[in-house]
Amino acid sequence: MPSHPESLYDLLATLFQVHPWHGVPADAGADGVFNAYIELVPADTVKYELDKAAGHLRLDRPQRFSSQCPTPYGFIPRTLCGPQVGERCTQRTGEAGIAGDGDPMDICVLTERTILHGNFLLHARPIGGLRMIDGGQADDKIVAVLEQDLTYGGLRDIAECPRGIVDRLHHYFLTYKQQPDQTERKVRIAEVYDRAEALEMIRRSRADYLAHVGSPESRLEAVRRHLSAV
Repeated sequence: MPSHPESLYDLLATLFQVHPWHGVPADAGADGVFNAYIELVPADTVKYELDKAAGHLRLDRPQRFSSQCPTPYGFIPRTLCGPQVGERCTQRTGEAGIAGDGDPMDICVLTERTILHGNFLLHARPIGGLRMIDGGQADDKIVAVLEQDLTYGGLRDIAECPRGIVDRLHHYFLTYKQQPDQTERKVRIAEVYDRAEALEMIRRSRADYLAHVGSPESRLEAVRRHLSAV
């Protein structure tokens, strides 16, 4: 029986596929580059979403209307939109009582390449974000570029991004849940923010994850105790 958490982690990694939300680190190794798990790509006509309990990609619903996500879209592992994310939204908008939506931090990844399916990991460099409020909850969308992408990889801030790309993301998230007969939107975007704020939101979502879920080391220790008792 391995005696150290690192050894146990290596053993488990050879036996099981890790959970995309809990088993993959947020950091990708290089400074300012993060792992992103992609659930949805622009070619998808149905909405895929991670089944958080099972760790598998699940077909959530058909896309009812013509809106399709403009970029590969998913989340940053080991993040959670909780109290700290909601608090920051309140600070920046002046609206009291905003909570995080309880999901991982969403991310949109700009790339010149056509990607045909989701359910994979990539390295992304955040350049900004959309402060979205959905039904009174903070539902931020980090905007990032695919690391080493020939067209977008050199961008360092959302101010350098073509305005049409930001407008397209803005329009998609404002309309993708709206029914044709609805006149009022329950989703709104309060702010488009820069790279520094995007990194702050990721930091807060990582802190919310640790407070709510706990560290990977603590979970490994719990597994080790259970295995020792068998």
